[in-house]
Amino acid sequence: MESIKYQLSDVRIPTSWYNIAADLPGLAPPLHPATGAPASVGDLTGIMPKELAEQELSTTREIEIPDPVRQVYAQWRPSPLFRARRLEKALGTPARIYYKYEGVSPAGSHKPNTAFPQAFYNKQAGIRRLTTETGAGQWGSSLALAGALFGLEVQVHMVRVSYHQKPHRRALMHAYGATCLPSPSRETDVGRRILDQDPDCPGSLGIATSEALELAMNDPHTNYAGGSVLNNVVLHQTVIGQEAMAQLDMAEDYPDLIVGCAGGGSNLGGLAFPFLGARLRGGDGVQVVAAEPAACPTLTRGRVAYDFGDTAGLTPLLRMHTLGHSFIPPSIHAGGLRYHGISPLVSHAVTEGLIEARAVPQTRCFEAGLVFARSEGIVPAPESTHAVRVVIDEAVRCREEGRPRVILFGLSGHGHFDLGAYEKHLAGELGDEGMDPEAVARSLAALPELPGGEG
Repeated sequence: MESIKYQLSDVRIPTSWYNIAADLPGLAPPLHPATGAPASVGDLTGIMPKELAEQELSTTREIEIPDPVRQVYAQWRPSPLFRARRLEKALGTPARIYYKYEGVSPAGSHKPNTAFPQAFYNKQAGIRRLTTETGAGQWGSSLALAGALFGLEVQVHMVRVSYHQKPHRRALMHAYGATCLPSPSRETDVGRRILDQDPDCPGSLGIATSEALELAMNDPHTNYAGGSVLNNVVLHQTVIGQEAMAQLDMAEDYPDLIVGCAGGGSNLGGLAFPFLGARLRGGDGVQVVAAEPAACPTLTRGRVAYDFGDTAGLTPLLRMHTLGHSFIPPSIHAGGLRYHGISPLVSHAVTEGLIEARAVPQTRCFEAGLVFARSEGIVPAPESTHAVRVVIDEAVRCREEGRPRVILFGLSGHGHFDLGAYEKHLAGELGDEGMDPEAVARSLAALPELPGGEG
């Protein structure tokens, strides 16, 4: 395949992560919820090591990747960049479509890009156990693998509906040596309170995050590891975009449009931020689209406000697009996109007009996933199908307008553990879950009050 030359031998693993906070003006800092003051490194070290706390608040443009992390990255990085020639032919489009494929990682998604550095820094700090949340299980399995390689115990709180929808993902976590519990659980005060009120609660990423944080806050040998949203997580994912820039340079091409699925925002930011940073420093312009689920439309229907990253209100306050930290999204199969908020960095880029958001329904996403699988041979994860949907729509528009464009998108993971969802779609058993506007209104009405009166 012609695209193979853009993969490995002539592109090197980046030596540093790119921090868009250096180039994106007007970012609002995280706040201490009790005082309303900007959070300090010391405020964060109760749940993460000092190095990650410093990265969370840093405005330094480049942060060096430790050699032990790069050595582990070398197992699958640089990840391949493919030109989707067969998809282009199937659509009859003049667009040139490229995809950066993160499904080649050992865990099958982009999540190890941050799991390994987080495990490394925690091991260096003498931490023995990591707790975390996971939706579809891609993050949980990635952290489980990182824990195995760096000698850390890992406990994963998996959103209950996904825990039952995706048994093979929790089996993968167990294979790597982690403990995986359905969330809400009776292992924490937060989980017990929620189950007492609603024994059939399907769970949410916000609830699972609260459970993981509670355990980390109550044990000095345990830290919390976040799978998305946080600045340090998005930072680690920028290896994706940096490699893509080098690979496209080899192809003598440059994107007009970048598309990524968006739940917490790390996949989208990891791909797009190096390109947006170049634009902000006077380089070529590029359009960026965040593809989110219509059932959990954080960017297209949410409010920009300071809110908690978890249901119980244990995190610092983050200024972001939010549906409210108490919102529990419908039980769609793209479990990794069922989050009430999004990365403050991605949110601010949307506010500044650097990223636009589109909400797409579940059935149209699975339709797009099948078109991609039958042309390119890779079954996308349900999360990734949101990006594929937007790409196909844009490629068809290029055909109708007779306008060639260069489209780059992130294929954030494979769907090998999601074939049950594809079977249901093929059998006509999947519908489009609707968002309950009244539930969102109630959740937004409960946004935290800040000292000084801002909500």
